[in-house]
Amino acid sequence: MDSTESGGTLTPAAGTYAGPVTITQPINIDGQGKVVIDAGGKGSVIYLKTDSATLKNLHLTNSGESHNDIDSGVQVRGDFNVIKDNVIDNSLFGVDLQQSKNNIVRGNHISSKPLDLGVRGDAIRLWYSFENKITDNVIRNSRDTVVWYSRDNLIARNDARGGRYSLHFMYAQYNEVVDNHYENNSVGIFVMYSDGVHLKNNYIAHATGATGMGIGFKETSDVEVIGNQVLYCATGLYLDVSPFQPDTINRIENNLIAYSGIGVLFLNDWTGNNLIGNSFKGNITQVAVSGGGKTANRNLWQANYWDDYEGFDLDKDQVGDKPYELFSYADRIWMDVPSARFFKGSPVLEVMDFLERLAPFSDPNMLVRDEKPHMSAELASASSILPAQESPGESIEATQSEQSLDSEIKQTEETYDAYKALRESLGH
Repeated sequence: MDSTESGGTLTPAAGTYAGPVTITQPINIDGQGKVVIDAGGKGSVIYLKTDSATLKNLHLTNSGESHNDIDSGVQVRGDFNVIKDNVIDNSLFGVDLQQSKNNIVRGNHISSKPLDLGVRGDAIRLWYSFENKITDNVIRNSRDTVVWYSRDNLIARNDARGGRYSLHFMYAQYNEVVDNHYENNSVGIFVMYSDGVHLKNNYIAHATGATGMGIGFKETSDVEVIGNQVLYCATGLYLDVSPFQPDTINRIENNLIAYSGIGVLFLNDWTGNNLIGNSFKGNITQVAVSGGGKTANRNLWQANYWDDYEGFDLDKDQVGDKPYELFSYADRIWMDVPSARFFKGSPVLEVMDFLERLAPFSDPNMLVRDEKPHMSAELASASSILPAQESPGESIEATQSEQSLDSEIKQTEETYDAYKALRESLGH
């Protein structure tokens, strides 16, 4: 390695080499898929202390187990480096970047040591690191991917499963998260004290457990959550005092939130979120407010699709003839008293809820009111990108063919529910 000139390429002979390895000059190392570097259970496999180096097609394994020293497959302490197409396994942390910028971490297969989830290392860790590109990595059975005190990074097309936080932001502004696949992790994406983050077209599924959630925000402002699929989670979206900064808006548009315990959970009665063109399907509870909050209606709810909407579309414009309104009845108990959540869905609460809806003892709280709910999920998604001056119905009619529109109308008529119609006529 020492004989390789600056900017040159080193192609080691196939085999296993002893680590740790320290690189202090800008060289390219290509293992061609035939080179293993084994740290022997001590320290990091590679310490990259230079700029403009490339590590590719290597198998990096058997780091130490020190969290204090951040024993990793690769420790990056430089700029404009490329770490790509490597296998990093049995390493506490995968790739660790500290005070490093303009690096590329792409196409690596990363897994941690076989430890309990909480004491594994993070697959990819950014600390005070800017303008890096973390793309196309496959992550299995690591702890988290963390972006802390870092900004202007791209996290795209990664596939992470079997961990804790698929992606965790802390004091990290203006990062872009696009087209990632996060499945079977405790939490999908959690954004804390991090403004200006964009989450687009991500797939997040099976974030389960007592604290499982698809996407969560804490004191986070000016975010865009657009085109994501959040499926089979304990909680789909979680909002805690977000947005936090005055006069800011969080845009939550064109997302599919489906088959979860709670679709959207507000920790408190808050405002400043625009929820437009989303589709809520198959959730046990569509929207909930905990912590003593009475409503989520101070946010903007517009042109969403709700699969529990009880209304008609007599003028056949694919927009419900009356608003979607979600009230809290006896099901409010588990929101106000967390320990009562154990009984959520039980026959006792279901009977109480049915009786109170049939003959309310007091005026229920309105949690959500959507003035123009859409009658199909596809149209709800389309509405979030309509120009502001056009009404959703007018634009949809202008762009749909007559055959497609007739098909939608026929489907609506075929799913007519007589029991719902009776309840409507009785004012319930």
